[in-house]
Amino acid sequence: MSNETGILKGTTTVGVVCNDGVILGTDTRATMGNYVASKRAKKVYQITDNLAMTIAGGVAVAQRVVEILKINSRLYELEKHRPIPVQSAARLVSNLLFQNREVGAPLPMQALVGGYDETGPHVFNLDPYGSLVEEFMVSTGSGSPYAYGVLEAQFKENSTVKDMLPVVVRAVDSAMKRDVASGDSFDVAVINKDGFRELSVEEKQALLNN
Repeated sequence: MSNETGILKGTTTVGVVCNDGVILGTDTRATMGNYVASKRAKKVYQITDNLAMTIAGGVAVAQRVVEILKINSRLYELEKHRPIPVQSAARLVSNLLFQNREVGAPLPMQALVGGYDETGPHVFNLDPYGSLVEEFMVSTGSGSPYAYGVLEAQFKENSTVKDMLPVVVRAVDSAMKRDVASGDSFDVAVINKDGFRELSVEEKQALLNN
């Protein structure tokens, strides 16, 4: 994760779609060039009970986009009396990124928007220019090549969250060990029909030792 003047200098985020939910995982190191600014940076955010977002890139910019998405998701629920669909939330973020590109410079961030709605589990990948792609398995940030090494070998479509949790943890851990801008610790969140939940320290450690 970079400061506001850089783009995608660090970070590893992972998103996986399972048949019963979505898993989002991130490391927790925030960097500014060669300087480690924080060892416990938050990179996965709960938006609603059924929706979450990961961030990579400029911290202040990304946090502002998170707040805009939270507010608009709440307004959608109040007006429509139902949770915002995952695709609609991702499209909102895409429009924000695209509009800034039109102004002259892309926002220095990349995001994964994932969640569970009436059509099932979804993960969308967004780049700084507003491109929007739905994925079954995806990683972003400087550690993504190492995470993909694990994901491409071990990810299986139509698997359960229980089956894929160890794979996501191994993918993030692999990036943390090999990418200097990723590291320190990691966060994992699961979104399914029961809502959003972050794994405890004990659960993460058990998966890491699996």
